[in-house]
Amino acid sequence: MASTCSGCGPGYKTPLDAMKGPLEEIVYLPCIYRNTDIQKPDYLATVDINPKSPNFCKVIHRLPMPNLKDELHHSGWNACSSCYDDSSKRRNRLILPSLISSRIYVVDVGTDPRAPRLHKIVEPTDVFWKCGLANPHTSHCLGSGQIMISAMGDPSGNGKGGFVLLDGETFEVIGNWEQPGEAAPFGYDFWYQPRHNVMISTEWGAPKALGNGFNPADVKAGHYGQRLHVWDWTTHKRIQTLDLGEEGAIPLEIRFLHDPAAAEGYVGCALQSTVYRFYKTPKGDWAAEKVIKVPSKKVEGWALPEMPGLITDILISLDDRFLYFSNWLHGDIRQYDVTDRRNPRMVGQVFLGGSILKDGPVKVLEDKELDSQPTPRILKGKRVQGGPQMLQLSLDGKRLYVTTSLYSAWDKQFYPDLVKEGSVMMQIDVDTDKGGLKLNENFLVDFGAEPEGPALAHELRYPGGDCTSDIWL
Repeated sequence: MASTCSGCGPGYKTPLDAMKGPLEEIVYLPCIYRNTDIQKPDYLATVDINPKSPNFCKVIHRLPMPNLKDELHHSGWNACSSCYDDSSKRRNRLILPSLISSRIYVVDVGTDPRAPRLHKIVEPTDVFWKCGLANPHTSHCLGSGQIMISAMGDPSGNGKGGFVLLDGETFEVIGNWEQPGEAAPFGYDFWYQPRHNVMISTEWGAPKALGNGFNPADVKAGHYGQRLHVWDWTTHKRIQTLDLGEEGAIPLEIRFLHDPAAAEGYVGCALQSTVYRFYKTPKGDWAAEKVIKVPSKKVEGWALPEMPGLITDILISLDDRFLYFSNWLHGDIRQYDVTDRRNPRMVGQVFLGGSILKDGPVKVLEDKELDSQPTPRILKGKRVQGGPQMLQLSLDGKRLYVTTSLYSAWDKQFYPDLVKEGSVMMQIDVDTDKGGLKLNENFLVDFGAEPEGPALAHELRYPGGDCTSDIWL
């Protein structure tokens, strides 16, 4: 999967080079049992997605963690395209932070990519005592060879947006990336762009507020975030805060354009289903503007009188042409042409489950977009529970993979049948010429059929890197 040129490290020289990389054959997904009735540890599943393989769409390996209720969530690499010039580096370890237990697992995927094994465990006490942080979320490899992981809280469950540094060889906790006293009020995701000496981070909420479910009163009480934080990449100081206001509440995944010279990108804001473009101004500071708004639907038979789309994951194709995001509650994935950066244009949409299905308990009273409620999605005889959530795009941009679990406590609250029946992984065929999304009816990975019982599969990673983990310098 890695480049074979002499003197080069992992990944690809440029994002456009990555688009010419090999077709994906296997994918790694964390599978979660927390908040289900199954008292088993979370595990890392390896799934065969090669259409020519006899094991196509099957889980070919499971690596259980040694502990219960970790809530594995997102993953990252020990080395990626940011280390492309360093021939001593290999992309051979997957970093698996646990959102609730605050453990960090380091998984060896280099010895046998089809059968990963546990390499090291960083215990929560190391994260608590050395960094004063907890609830690790996003992991990115750095050009220095170190690994940086964003944290969402302090050890007491209060919001605290700091960053844990791991040694890239020993995986020991080095300490905090941010300077003392510089941590943000909340944390979640981050992306860095060294050519502009910048890193930008987002905010979800206080872990003790969101730990067991979502309460709208917690938003009013100030337990959820609505800001972007701009950091000086060299000095590790927080230099600017962009308050997105109520329309930008709960900004989750943040994506710079892949072109390392670009000084702009997009962030998906969950609560009011908006996408903001952030950019460097002529003055040299940073600003943000709303460029997409998904209208809420007036409903009855649901928890609230208005249902937001709930944008939970977004990504950008490696050529920076298309933006994709999922509306976990409405149940659709959208594709936007973003060649005009300030004016995204929707060119593709597909419905895969969601909360407004024709035969469900929710009646839509007013809809600014649809003429009728969507029909349930039945795939290979299995009804898709939940809604589209985590996304991953093939390197060439032609296949979009999606899973349906968001986070076990919210799954249980909003989609109890998803927890009972397990999540699924689906594949969408992408028209990369004119735009367009179409479900591949021959592809289904059913995590409801797992040996230990239905599991909640979350984020997807390919061994050779992808458009949400690799950063180019």
